Amino acid sequence: MASPTNDCVSFTIAANIVCSISIVLINKWLYTEYGFPNISLTCIHFVMTSLGLLICRKLNFFQPKSVPILKMLPLALTFCGFVVFTNLSLETNSVGTYQIMKTMTTPCIMAIQSTYYDKTFSTKVKLTVIPISLGVTLNSIYDLKFNLLGVCFATVGVLVTSLYQVWVAEKQHEFQMNSMQLLYYQAPLSAAVLIVVIPFIEAPIFSFHGALGSYPTKVVMLVLLSGVIALSVNLTIYWIIGNTSPVTYNMAGHLKFCVTVLLGVIVFHDPLSFLQVLGIATTLSGVIAYTHFKMGEQAKQVLPQQNS
Repeated sequence: MASPTNDCVSFTIAANIVCSISIVLINKWLYTEYGFPNISLTCIHFVMTSLGLLICRKLNFFQPKSVPILKMLPLALTFCGFVVFTNLSLETNSVGTYQIMKTMTTPCIMAIQSTYYDKTFSTKVKLTVIPISLGVTLNSIYDLKFNLLGVCFATVGVLVTSLYQVWVAEKQHEFQMNSMQLLYYQAPLSAAVLIVVIPFIEAPIFSFHGALGSYPTKVVMLVLLSGVIALSVNLTIYWIIGNTSPVTYNMAGHLKFCVTVLLGVIVFHDPLSFLQVLGIATTLSGVIAYTHFKMGEQAKQVLPQQNS
């Protein structure tokens, strides 16, 4: 399979950023304004993703491959954990805290890949974790909406998300599948898992706060729109990870950090103190340094190949 062009990668990353910011704001609005159930919304996203991929298959955008279900189950479970704990973090934290806690995913992925997959990272790249961690600490301590439950959800979310992103890359290479082919099997399996879990952890679906309760038409439309955007987010995540790397995707995710925090302040009136601004700036300095070092290392790897 030929490597994608830089323009293709840039376009897909930009699409992912726009879709991710949109779904964060819509989900936050549904949680805070209407109390829509978190896990049910996640399940709806999986169902919409599954339906979207069925349509893509009918239009011959891809051809499915046969994969043993048991081999897909661990990925499906981490997929559920990734979205559920991310949404729980979003529901219980301010948008700023939610985003900056997610920056810890980068060092976590590096640790998993170094320990279990024999991936290597230079000392300069590893040192960029320091300002990222310092920025997270500054924001978490002085965030006016800091709460223990929210931080616990965010921490578990980081661990599960890191494992999920590493596995997405590994499974695509292991099964020789593209993003649509892998997601085609995983999304319905994840939806099935959540359908079994929802009755035990959420209100009855037809109750006032249930997924099929009495909601205004605009809420129903927002939920459907959120599901359509979720399909785009999932496809672009898989494509970026499969065609680049989990760390590249994760670092690209930091580009949406500033925009999301700014929109959180404007739309949801999340407080933003001086120390939070300092924490955000410190974190982003680590991200910028990482990007600079990685681009330099990749350039050195390309030169020998061009000269050979």
